[in-house]
Amino acid sequence: MQEAPADLVAPVLRRYEDAWLVIPLYNEATVVADVVAGALPTFPNIVCVDDGSTDGSAAAARAAGATVLSHAVNLGQGAALQTGISFVCQQPGVRALVTFDADGQHQVQDAADMVDLIASGETAIVFGSRFLDGRTKPGLVKKVVLTFAVWFTKQSTGMRLTDAHNGLRAMRVDAAKKVDLRQDRMAHASEIVLQLGRTGLPWREHPVHVLYTDYSRGKGQSIWNSVNILVDLLFK
Repeated sequence: MQEAPADLVAPVLRRYEDAWLVIPLYNEATVVADVVAGALPTFPNIVCVDDGSTDGSAAAARAAGATVLSHAVNLGQGAALQTGISFVCQQPGVRALVTFDADGQHQVQDAADMVDLIASGETAIVFGSRFLDGRTKPGLVKKVVLTFAVWFTKQSTGMRLTDAHNGLRAMRVDAAKKVDLRQDRMAHASEIVLQLGRTGLPWREHPVHVLYTDYSRGKGQSIWNSVNILVDLLFK
């Protein structure tokens, strides 16, 4: 049998027993089971925070193997992340956590690479960036809004990021314990950058591939997330 070209062979990921995925979850019942099942072989510890979903998302995530925490009503993504981060920081043996989206746009390989950077001792915080290589195709409107978000984040936090509103982030648990999110909507993305920067711990960016799927485009997430980011930055 002819071997596949090296660039088509998926890398073998190890299991990260001491790193958790934190997945905020709101009405993603059709995809979240696949997201959880795809990540579990690499990250056996996954907590999904169901933020008042009405479509059975919590049950789907639980059946796929995730730990599920639930908000009785929709409080916003920032609140869901804070619930998940606080929960993980209380778990025995945890060394790091990764914030990860429920809609299938983030890649497990990227999350593993970011945890490896932390495990190496090189850094304590890793921000994913879709603009450090050419894999991600965000579209013109989203790219313009995210460029503005980068400028705003630099002005408000002093941190020079290339992608200020990427939901894929990894952090050592001592950094995570410093996070106390109060912004409930998209403005939490700037808030978490500010709070992690204030820890004084070393940080870096890492190139990641955000995959805009037919599913996410069908929900209009790309355009509406761009609008939400802009509104929250201007009027928070």
